Amino acid sequence: MRLLVLLVAACLALTGCASAMSLAFSAPGMVGIAMLPEDPVPIEISDPGTGAGSVIYAETLPNLPFTATWGGMNSARVVYRSVDDSEVSGTVFTPSGDAPDGGWPVISFGHGTTGILPECGPSLSRTLLGTVDLASGFTRAGYAVTVTDYEGLGHRGVHKYLDNETAGYNVIDAVRALRHTFPDISDRWVAFGGSQGGGATWAANEQAGYAPELDMLGSVSLAPAANMTGLVDKSIDGTLTADQAPLMEWVIESLARAYPDVDRDDYRSGAVAADWDALTGCTPADASARGEAAARIGPTDFAPKTPEAEALLRSQLDEMSVPRQKASAPMMVVYGDADTFIDVAWTDAALAKACALGDVVTIDRQPGKGHGDVNGDAVNQWIGERFAGDPTSNDCD
Repeated sequence: MRLLVLLVAACLALTGCASAMSLAFSAPGMVGIAMLPEDPVPIEISDPGTGAGSVIYAETLPNLPFTATWGGMNSARVVYRSVDDSEVSGTVFTPSGDAPDGGWPVISFGHGTTGILPECGPSLSRTLLGTVDLASGFTRAGYAVTVTDYEGLGHRGVHKYLDNETAGYNVIDAVRALRHTFPDISDRWVAFGGSQGGGATWAANEQAGYAPELDMLGSVSLAPAANMTGLVDKSIDGTLTADQAPLMEWVIESLARAYPDVDRDDYRSGAVAADWDALTGCTPADASARGEAAARIGPTDFAPKTPEAEALLRSQLDEMSVPRQKASAPMMVVYGDADTFIDVAWTDAALAKACALGDVVTIDRQPGKGHGDVNGDAVNQWIGERFAGDPTSNDCD
């Protein structure tokens, strides 16, 4: 496993980890959906399982870029069951060749913001919106990989944006779906994600007991959307950054779709009220209109109009935040103090709460770094060390 530390670093460098990780920090820019030009072929699963993590449907991914497939890997797009019997789509990968004793170790990846509509799911993109390079890098280093779309992306359903709890369950159940789709998969796994996916993988660590048959070894969260309740205060004060303001539309619209007591009109004023539909989009066809609408957002266009509306929004965001309970395994959290999407104070506070709960956390707070330019060089080694069984540092001490 120590060799894998070096292999992961080398392979990710060769396959463009920086490009792949840009997907983890994509909000609120537009994503490039490229529908598959060839028809995929259904895959027959000998044991699709039952309950959470069972595979409803699987199909080939015949049009992945050659840059990702040249080294050889097995791949599939799957629809699987997750928490509350929801249906979730995603992609799963294994290296080609013979698995090591105990099966391929697993990395479950949580992607960053891509939107809130079904058509915004990475599995509908030929490149998985850039994530395929990361997946192929890890498979070449000897890992099986899952990339969940999250509930409501890539498949029917409602996507509850920034709901770390639901996304965390999706990350866990993707591992179960991988184990049903391909043989020789280990029960040992690490969760890894950035931005929205950073919050999801943090939650997955806390919720790992949900899947007692799996052995979670740790989680990595880059610039995690751990607790975003501060957006409410900033929307009232008129201090949302230009990066945060467009996210508010996705927050409110997704909550209104999920909960009938959330009234969109309690949170939209000025240009936002007129541009609501344009701000919801995520496809290339929507890119120009959404960009223009984002530029017209006024400082308080998302401010709640009543104390009741403010309390409801604050409560919903708090319920979707982490930490909620003690983590089950060590964590690594990497973030910058110049992040214009997630205020550094919010991440500081989430980490302080995690430390108070007794979590074991390697904290990498990087001065001058923003949301998408944090240095992740230490991540690959940290992941390899978890699979090797090495001790980890605890910056909570």
